[in-house]
Amino acid sequence: MFGKNNSDILSLLPQVKGQYIKNEPLSKHTWFGVGGPAEVMYYPADNQDLSWFMKNKPYNLPIFLIGSGSNLLVRDGGIPGVVIKLNSKFYHKWSLHDDTITCGAGMKNSELKKIMLDNNLGGLEFLVSIPGSLGGSVRTNAGCFGKELKDVLVSATIIDGNGEENEVNAGDFNLGYRSSFFPEEWIVTAMTLKVFPQDAMETSRILAEHKDYRLKSQPINAKTAGSTFKNPDGLRAWELIKKTGSDKLIVGGAAVSDIHCNFLINTGKATAQDIETLGEEIIRNVKNSTSITLEWEIKKVGVKK
Repeated sequence: MFGKNNSDILSLLPQVKGQYIKNEPLSKHTWFGVGGPAEVMYYPADNQDLSWFMKNKPYNLPIFLIGSGSNLLVRDGGIPGVVIKLNSKFYHKWSLHDDTITCGAGMKNSELKKIMLDNNLGGLEFLVSIPGSLGGSVRTNAGCFGKELKDVLVSATIIDGNGEENEVNAGDFNLGYRSSFFPEEWIVTAMTLKVFPQDAMETSRILAEHKDYRLKSQPINAKTAGSTFKNPDGLRAWELIKKTGSDKLIVGGAAVSDIHCNFLINTGKATAQDIETLGEEIIRNVKNSTSITLEWEIKKVGVKK
């Protein structure tokens, strides 16, 4: 029913306060800068609008939620159905409480920096250092510098597949290493995080340390989606890649970063297929040499061209 040959998809969708855009290039919405179009991109105005959409959309309509696209590889054929992006002002709102902060899921992690400094808060420095949006950090239990989202998440507001809005406690997301186990149709629209009082100078110092580390050890100015593979138990993915001689591989316009070999980069003219082929070649090499199967940390979505 849905796909790139369906010219009447907009006529099947409910009227909304937000915005629909047909054939939106998803290469503009991902850090890799590759990928085909969304059949329809939907920007909800607020939770009421999103709830209305979920309750009144065609029952078999494919739905995909995109954040800032920092850990995402969209294939060259694009994504059929509707891609939802929480990008309105409603999803960038925030409010402070005694020892928590509630933020809209559309807020970029980096936006927490100013809030923390202006209000003398600590505890979320690691999140500031992770590319992406807050909503996406729940699905992946984002973490670095010894902390993960599960260490600070109190609860989240979600809209489920039936369009119902609910408050969900952190434990119900079953957050594990770079993973979570909750229904795919749940859309996180806001989250409440633990914070504590901390002098702005100390917060600035920690953030500067994190930034300096990333500048020296990761290709942060390249077109990349961050760490490509999860670390196997007790091991490091980058060491396995280097050990098997996969750190120099190139496929088309995709290459392994010479700064950190667990990062794949778009050198400028890569296709999504180039990047995926490169990743799969690394997996094969590591498997053949060590019997260890690397698992993608980057989420691959969409259809091949």
